[in-house]
Amino acid sequence: MSFKVLHKDTGSKARAGVLKTAHGEIQTPVFMPVGTQATVKTLTNEELIQAGAQIILGNTYHLYLRPGEEVMKNAGGLHKFMNWHKPILTDSGGFQIFSLTVNKKITPEGFEFQSHIDGSRHFLSPEKVVEYQLLLGSDIIMPLDECVPYPSARDYVEQSLKITHDWALRSKKSLPKDVPNLLFGIVQGSSYKDLRKISAEELCAMGLNGYAIGGIAVGEPSDVLREISAYTAGLLPEEKPKYLMGVGMPEDMLNAIEDGIDMFDCVVPTRNGRNGQAFTGKGEIQVRNGSFKNDLRPIEENCPCYACRNHSRAYIRHLFNTNEILGLRLVSLHNITFYVKLIASAREAILCGNYSKFKKDFISNREKI
Repeated sequence: MSFKVLHKDTGSKARAGVLKTAHGEIQTPVFMPVGTQATVKTLTNEELIQAGAQIILGNTYHLYLRPGEEVMKNAGGLHKFMNWHKPILTDSGGFQIFSLTVNKKITPEGFEFQSHIDGSRHFLSPEKVVEYQLLLGSDIIMPLDECVPYPSARDYVEQSLKITHDWALRSKKSLPKDVPNLLFGIVQGSSYKDLRKISAEELCAMGLNGYAIGGIAVGEPSDVLREISAYTAGLLPEEKPKYLMGVGMPEDMLNAIEDGIDMFDCVVPTRNGRNGQAFTGKGEIQVRNGSFKNDLRPIEENCPCYACRNHSRAYIRHLFNTNEILGLRLVSLHNITFYVKLIASAREAILCGNYSKFKKDFISNREKI
């Protein structure tokens, strides 16, 4: 077994576990910084490790286009290419094909699409996606799937599910036996609970290493997001890790942990950080605002990150207002540290048996800003 639940919360479905991969163990619940193109934007590997990151994400679509197979093969895989020695999960790129490309065509065989970079034509089958992730050396492989927008007509979602499930099965069959790489399934079904149930049942019957909830955070209201993710999480096997894809506001993650989710990723901490929004235990602040011109406090008191140990809000505001790159680096680093530490603290609360109080106190404090 690659995953083991160590402790369950008494007042909810929250659980603390450990996931074993070829590049080390991951303590769950876990937040995974997004390193789409072999880098978590603006941050070094050393900074990520100091922030407490256990695993990062790469993206098959982007890495397939740039730097491409030849470079990655010569480099010896993604870990060596970027000099990252901890686990890596690579997304299949299905969402990026859905959101970035033009003139795309989905067939039962795979995705035909036009690159958003140079307009070149490409075709990716589920087998090709697995093959490339094996070349990357991904610890956790995500199969090719179709991410449908919200809202979507029921008949379209039904047809999409058939393709997604077929691709998952083909992905499993194409994965060589006895390799250390883990293959997760992606449950789709939009906002239709019965289709989510069908998707979960078909994927679980394949006996995959873990299960992700996809097709979430694609424009649906927050209450629908919570309802569908919680419902879907309840359909997945307890002995396997559960991964909620692309959901990353603090409250949403804590709610999902309460519903039994183990793994999270989101671009919010770095994307928002590059625009000057910093996350704190009392809520978000926009460090570019004039109110921080003479504020010599750190972004957040008692935060262990380099930015908070060395610089003030006033200084960081100055960096943003003078277009200095260091400003967006510092806020991104703070946000990643905040996210990683938040989920690590949630894990400790589960192990100590007081997760409900931890979540309640966190949300209450955030409402006071």
